[in-house]
Amino acid sequence: MPCHICGARQNDPTRGADPWKRGVRHDRQVQICPDCQLVHDWKADLDRCGRCRSTFLLCRLGEIECHSCGHVRPQTPPAAPAPAEPDTALTNEVEQALSRALSGLSRLPTPRAHG
Repeated sequence: MPCHICGARQNDPTRGADPWKRGVRHDRQVQICPDCQLVHDWKADLDRCGRCRSTFLLCRLGEIECHSCGHVRPQTPPAAPAPAEPDTALTNEVEQALSRALSGLSRLPTPRAHG
């Protein structure tokens, strides 16, 4: 998972403490690289616990848990993408082609019944 601020990718970790920080932003787990931790106010972008206002949150299995106070809440599902607007120019072309085809059919001779 890349750094949510600069997009840097994490290398294989070395022994010891992981210098990357984790957090939750818009109900999704994110990581913050060591460089962005030094340059940016990275905690300002993170979600906060509704009970204690801590940013020490963990996202897992459809819920968000605060490691400071233990409060657990459901994760909000991602918003569904808005339906695409139809291309009105294409729709008009299709309607015109269909109209021409139907008017051409009405000019065809009707079959005679054999009797």
